[in-house]
Amino acid sequence: MNSIFETNLPGLTHRGKVRDTYELNDNLLLMIVTDRISAFDVVLPDPIPGKGKILASMSKFWFNATKHIIPNHFIGLASEPETFDLIKENKISSLLDDEIKARTMVVKKAKRIDIECIVRGYITGSAWSEYKKTQQINKINIEPGLLEAQKFPKFLFTPSTKAEIGHDEPLSPQETYDLIGEELTNKLEQISIDIFTFAHQYSLSKGIILADTKMEFGFLNDQLILIDELLTPDSSRFWSSNDYKLGKSPEPFDKQHLRNWLIKQDWDKNPPAPNLPEKIINQTIEKYSESFQILTTK
Repeated sequence: MNSIFETNLPGLTHRGKVRDTYELNDNLLLMIVTDRISAFDVVLPDPIPGKGKILASMSKFWFNATKHIIPNHFIGLASEPETFDLIKENKISSLLDDEIKARTMVVKKAKRIDIECIVRGYITGSAWSEYKKTQQINKINIEPGLLEAQKFPKFLFTPSTKAEIGHDEPLSPQETYDLIGEELTNKLEQISIDIFTFAHQYSLSKGIILADTKMEFGFLNDQLILIDELLTPDSSRFWSSNDYKLGKSPEPFDKQHLRNWLIKQDWDKNPPAPNLPEKIINQTIEKYSESFQILTTK
């Protein structure tokens, strides 16, 4: 399968861990979802072939499914004729081959709010590690006696910084208030939990547990909207409900098995990251494909 690690088209405005963003005009951006993959906030040296196509299509699915909760920046995929018609007069359109089009979202330009809005439904990952040490998550006191993978009594909003370089850092409620204000923090918390609740219920109907996810928001004409990607295996933990048992992390449908492999390596979680063996690359795209097919029925 073909892979795209990096794009170099005219008008590049931002290259993130996964997405290359280009400015089309004053109102629209082109977001190309590459096959890069990151773990522990480090971009790995090997692409996951076809991953960008899955993430772009999965974001499309969830943006359309959640627009009754909050508007979003998504217009369409460049591979769709009606969306391509919107950008065909721009010189960049002639440089988009079919592989790039399938990975490309045309989106509205918004002013990003510089925090990651993380919602946790179950205790796992870094939250589990922190809880075992401090009985807190993001400096929030958590009830004692929880087991790994246990569902929280209510879904937990645990935002973090959005670092361009280096690691994102957890934000306590007070730190979030200080950064973006109490009113906006409370609004983001409520909307993030509303989206998570909807997606969690839908995923369960498909035999998948949405354990946690992260979202981003921005402002368009002073209106709060959802941006970036949404509920993909890159930004979420998906588990098989058939494999769910308290006290252990269930079978993942995301990049957790890749993280598990990296944890076993002699690596300090700083660049450069180790190369991925072919087996891990293949397992990753299989898990991403499977979660996409189950959740979208495509």
